[in-house]
Amino acid sequence: MQSLGESAPRVVVLGTGGTIAGTARRPGDHVGYVAAQLGVEQLVAAVPALGGVALECEQVAQLDSKDMDHATWQRLAQRAAHHLARADVCGLVVTHGTDTMEETAYFLQRVLAPAKPVVLTGAMRPATALQADGPQNLWDAVRVARHPGARGVVVVVASAIHDAHDVRKQHSFRIDAFGSGDAAPIGYVEGAGLRLLRSWPSGGDALGLGVIASDPSQWPWVELVFSYAAANGRNVDALVRAGVRGLVAAGTGNGTLHRELEAALRAAEAAGVAVRRTTRVAQGMVVGDAAPYSAARAHTAVQARVELMLELMLCG
Repeated sequence: MQSLGESAPRVVVLGTGGTIAGTARRPGDHVGYVAAQLGVEQLVAAVPALGGVALECEQVAQLDSKDMDHATWQRLAQRAAHHLARADVCGLVVTHGTDTMEETAYFLQRVLAPAKPVVLTGAMRPATALQADGPQNLWDAVRVARHPGARGVVVVVASAIHDAHDVRKQHSFRIDAFGSGDAAPIGYVEGAGLRLLRSWPSGGDALGLGVIASDPSQWPWVELVFSYAAANGRNVDALVRAGVRGLVAAGTGNGTLHRELEAALRAAEAAGVAVRRTTRVAQGMVVGDAAPYSAARAHTAVQARVELMLELMLCG
């Protein structure tokens, strides 16, 4: 168990909205709420234990994370890089909705791969809930951000610390909604410190802010398609005609594809569309050569979409 020192420099908390900032008319309502209603300073003020911690708050966005967009990603990455470059900042916390948290975490890790920690956290219940989970998650996230030796982008929810490469939302409403797939969490926030199980995210894969400097409305269009019983590929044909630049196919089992969908994807690839495959299965990764096209391996479908978009941006 490694303790959390009280002498660490400041943590910057970047707010983007989400359920953690949501409110409901009735305290017992955990689903009939409106997300992104409270500012990040209000979230911090609701955690008395943070009163003695050097914090700085900035509202980067205020949205329900189901509505996350590329412009917000760009702005968030730029503000994160700005604060990470400050000598007086030891780490960042990003309050974020849980719906797209795994996508934002992966995006930030690939673009920034920071030497300091960037900790995303959120909540499954609104701030007005009788037993809101947001305050504990925020407190845990700040503790991780202040931890000596922490680095990279991680997600901290329900006391677990997940690597941005592995994290995924795996339950629709439970407060412990996140997991790390086949990988174990990095560790847990326990008692007065952290119990670490494995290393922090590697910093060797940073693409840099230059790759996302262009107008977000011009970023490459990459879509997801799924294989399923009676899939016919007509959606692929329509996307190609509309100008899609990349397609990620979430296949059955080990990334296998319905023959009609596979034929449509082959035609898309012949037309110049980049195609990748992954699996729609919640656990495991694509192994071997069970289907055509480059495999996304351990990426989830949504992470593979981000990866292919960045790859296309690098290619110009």
